[in-house]
Amino acid sequence: MWFDFKKLGVWQKAIELNDKVYSVVSKFPKEEVYWITSQIKRSSISISSNIAEWNDRDSQNEFRRFLLISKWSIAELETQLIISERQLFISKDELNNLQSDIIEIRKMLNSLISKL
Repeated sequence: MWFDFKKLGVWQKAIELNDKVYSVVSKFPKEEVYWITSQIKRSSISISSNIAEWNDRDSQNEFRRFLLISKWSIAELETQLIISERQLFISKDELNNLQSDIIEIRKMLNSLISKL
């Protein structure tokens, strides 16, 4: 079953979040590039990637599993951003802005999962 994942609002929001995350981490200290910066980028990318990965699969159960992985990635991202704020790599305002997007995406994922 093929569908155009790019039309899913949750995928679009996850891509927008990824753009914001990349902008924020570009200001992190250079010594963090292989540590928290890398972790944040990977978890951010994982959100939209797992939503898209179901493309060409046949099962709603598989789609649900990939959506759950996206939820886990968003929890991981939020944790890493909180740590970054505590380490003064990002401001409280930047964290709050990103958390607003995270909350919205989490709600969208929960809604989609509950419909399956």
